[in-house]
Amino acid sequence: MSANVDLNERPDYDVELQKIADYVLSYKIESPEALGTARNCLMDTLGCGLLALRFPECTKHLGPVVEGTVVPHGARVPGTSYRLDPVKAAWDIGCIIRWLDYNDTWLAAEWGHPSDNLGGILAVADHLSQKRVAQGDAPLTMREVLEAMIMAHEIQGVIALENSFNRVGLDHVVLVKVASTAVTAKLMGADREQLLAALSHAWVDGQSLRTYRHAPNAGSRKSWAAGDATSRAVRLADIAMRGEMGIPGVLSAPQWGFYDVLFSKTNKDQQIKQEAQRRFSFSQDYGSYVMENVLFKISFPAEFHSQTACEAAVTLHPQVKDRLGDIDKIVITTHESAIRIISKVGELANPADRDHCLQYMTAVPLAFGSLVAEHYEDDFHRANPIIDELREKMEIVEDERYTREYLEPDKRSIANAVQVFFKDGSKTEKVAVEYPIGHRRRRAEGIPLLEEKFRANLATRFPARRCEEIFGLCKDQKELEATPVNRFVDLFVV
Repeated sequence: MSANVDLNERPDYDVELQKIADYVLSYKIESPEALGTARNCLMDTLGCGLLALRFPECTKHLGPVVEGTVVPHGARVPGTSYRLDPVKAAWDIGCIIRWLDYNDTWLAAEWGHPSDNLGGILAVADHLSQKRVAQGDAPLTMREVLEAMIMAHEIQGVIALENSFNRVGLDHVVLVKVASTAVTAKLMGADREQLLAALSHAWVDGQSLRTYRHAPNAGSRKSWAAGDATSRAVRLADIAMRGEMGIPGVLSAPQWGFYDVLFSKTNKDQQIKQEAQRRFSFSQDYGSYVMENVLFKISFPAEFHSQTACEAAVTLHPQVKDRLGDIDKIVITTHESAIRIISKVGELANPADRDHCLQYMTAVPLAFGSLVAEHYEDDFHRANPIIDELREKMEIVEDERYTREYLEPDKRSIANAVQVFFKDGSKTEKVAVEYPIGHRRRRAEGIPLLEEKFRANLATRFPARRCEEIFGLCKDQKELEATPVNRFVDLFVV
C-alpha cells in the first residue's frame, strides 16, 4: 500500500467524549452539598446578570437579531421582557452573567467560570418547559436545572484540573461550549449517539484565542465570549438532535484532530515538536466535586486571582488613606498564575482592561476602601489619577509556596499579600489573605454575604415584593427544586 494513502477506517468515538456522555446520561446527583451549592450558585449567577443590565455597553447586545421577531414558547432573558429562540437567549443570558466578571470561578491548570453554562441551561429548560405545558405535558423542574448546573460545572472543572488551554493560547470558553453542549443535549432528550455527535462538533469548532483577555488587546469581548460559547453549544446540540453525524476521532485523529492541530506545543519556528502527542490528563472521574468546591466572587467584581489582594487592600485602607502621597512603594506578593494573567503596567485602555489588572484592582481599594463595577469606568479612572500613581509604585513578587498551594488539591489557595512602605521609612504590616471569602473553606462566613449580594442585585431590577418572593423561593431548597422552570423564570420577567 502506498505511504501516501490514508487508511479510511472510521474509529470509535474518542474515550474522552464517551466518558462525558456516560457521565451525563447515567450519573445520579445525590450530594446534598452539591445541590445546596448549586442553589446558591443559581442565585449568585442570576444576580450578576441583573446587575449587568445597568450597563449600556452590555444591554446593547441583547434582544432578537431581527427586531420584532416573535418566537412561540420563546426563552426569557431574566430582568428583561425579551422572549427569544433558545440559541439567542443563551447568548443573552450568558452575556449578562459574565459581563461584570462577578460570577463564580474555577482555578486549576485552566481557569474559568462554570456558571457561564447557565446561559444555555436556562434558555433550553425554559423553552422546553413552555413547549411541554402547551402540549399538555409536565414541564422541567428546577431540580433538573440544578443537576444540569452540577454536571456542567463538573465537566468544565475536571477537564481544567490538569489541562491548560491557556498555555497553547486557547481561551477557557472552549470548556463552556463542551460542557453546555453535553447538558443541553441531555435536556433536549439526546440518546448516547446524539450526545456524542454533539460533543464532537463542540471540539471540532475552531476555538477562541485568549488574546482579548491580555495586553495589549484586552477588551470587552471577554465579557460576551462565554455567552457566545454557551449559545453555540445550544446550536450544536440542536444540530445533533436533528440527526447530524458526529466526528468520532475529533480529538485523536493524526494531523487533523484537536490534539495535533490545537493542543500540541510548538517551537519558535512553529513546527510541531517530535515528541509524544499531547492528550488530556485526568486525575479523577466526573462526580460533583467541582460544584462543591467552586469559588464565589462575593466581595469584588474582579478577576479571581486578585480577590485576596483586594481583601488585603481593604484591610490596609484605614492605615494609608490619609498618607497616599507619602507612599514610597507597595509590594504585592502573589502566585505565578496571577502574574501571568493579570499583572500589567502601562496605560489601561478600557474597563475590561482595568478589571484584569492586578495593580489597578489593588490600588482602588487601597485608596477608596472598596471596589465596585463603576470603579472600572472611564469617567472614574480619569477623575482619580491617584490610581495610576499608586500602580507605578507597585512591585510584584512571587511566593513559591503561594504558587505551589494554588494547585494542591487539599488547599487550592489563591493567596496574595500587600504591604505599603512610606517615604519616611515606616511601613504597614504585611496583610496576607490566602483564601478568599468565596472559598469552600469560608462557606459559613461567605454564604450570608452571598445572599446579601443577591438581595441587592434583585433590588436593582424588581420592586420589593417581587424581590422577597424570589429570594424566599431561592432560599427554600425543597420548594425551589419542585418549581417548574417556566414558573421560576416568570418571576424574572419585567
